[in-house]
Amino acid sequence: MDRLVDLLPELWDATVETLYVATTGLILGGFAGLALGMALYATRPGSLFPNRTVFGVLNVIVNTFRPIPFIILLAAVQPLARGLGLPGIGAPFAIFAITIASLFAISRIVEQNLLTVRPGVIEAARAAGASRSRILFRLIPREALGPLILGYTFVVVALVDMTAMAGAVAAGGLGEFAINYGFKQFNPWVTWAAVLVIVVIVQAVQFAGNALARRVLRR
Repeated sequence: MDRLVDLLPELWDATVETLYVATTGLILGGFAGLALGMALYATRPGSLFPNRTVFGVLNVIVNTFRPIPFIILLAAVQPLARGLGLPGIGAPFAIFAITIASLFAISRIVEQNLLTVRPGVIEAARAAGASRSRILFRLIPREALGPLILGYTFVVVALVDMTAMAGAVAAGGLGEFAINYGFKQFNPWVTWAAVLVIVVIVQAVQFAGNALARRVLRR
């Protein structure tokens, strides 16, 4: 327990590192995943811009990368990261890997949530003279905003988990803190302190996401 008190500054730094890596990965993967998810939705058969070839290619790519466990993805994308001039370890590499993982996870979540928009809403907009582009980029995201918020909240929770696993490649954060000061030094107090901080972060994100989604859905 005394050792944990001495490590409080390191615990704080690790928490900040976790939030930084998760937030950066969410921003980069979030925008890319949104674009890919909208492309999947728009090009699927019977949608606004149906294109079986484009949809088929995008669907295969997403289905190929999305199921890969993150710890395996970390090893798999190391050569790609180095080819792009990034180190194979550390926070920049963790952000790169998390961006890739979140990109494909978010794209499928976005596609599924956009599909919840009732066809009658789209048909009414088309009857009123709205263009397909206007419907895709303005109407549909607005109608699916509540489910999208819940979907992104789920992804944030998953990203925090990914940052912990990224501690295995010296990415800093709570994962590396728990490994170096807890697991390797046989100190369960330190390990459980890291677990407690992660639980607090996840609970705060989930509460904020649920509250925001409820507010949007009540409109």
